[in-house]
Amino acid sequence: KFNIINFFELISGMLLSLATEIMGEKNARKFFPVLASIFLFIFINDFMGLIPGFLPATDNINTTFACGIFVFIYYNYAGFKEHGFSYIKHYMGPMIWLAPLMFPIELISNMVRPFSLGLRLFGNITGDHLVLGIFSDLAPLIVPIPFLGLGLFVSFFQALIFVLLSMIYLTLAL
Repeated sequence: KFNIINFFELISGMLLSLATEIMGEKNARKFFPVLASIFLFIFINDFMGLIPGFLPATDNINTTFACGIFVFIYYNYAGFKEHGFSYIKHYMGPMIWLAPLMFPIELISNMVRPFSLGLRLFGNITGDHLVLGIFSDLAPLIVPIPFLGLGLFVSFFQALIFVLLSMIYLTLAL
C-alpha cells in the first residue's frame, strides 16, 4: 500500500543512505535532521508551484539565497565547532608557502557558494515553471500533463542537488 507516509519514509531512507555514503555514519546521523528539513522545504515548495494558482517560495530569489546563506553559515559553524580556530588552516592549502596564494582563492570560492546554490535553485525552478506556464496557456487541457511530470522530476532533483551540495560542503568543513 502506497501512501504519503510511505513516500516520505522512502525519501528519508534514500537521503540517509546518500548522506552515510558521503559523510560517514556518524556525521550522517548528526546532520540528517537539518539536511532532510532543507530537502523537504525545497521539494514541497517546488511541488506547490505545480498546482494551478500556487507560486513556489523558491520562485523568489530571496528565498533561494536565504537557503544558500543558511547552508553557508551552517557548514562554517560546524567546521569551527569541530576544529576550533584551526578550521581556518584548511583555507591555507597543503603547504605553508602556498598560503598567500591559496587563502584568497579559497576564501573567494567559499564566499561564492551560497550565491551559487541560490542562483542554481532559482534559475532551474523559474525556468521549469515558465515552461509549464507557457504550455498551460497554449493548450490548457492535455498538453501540460507531460510538463507536470517534468516539473515533478525537476522539483525532486533540485531539492536533491541542493542537499547533495550541502552534504559535500559539510564534509569538506569537517
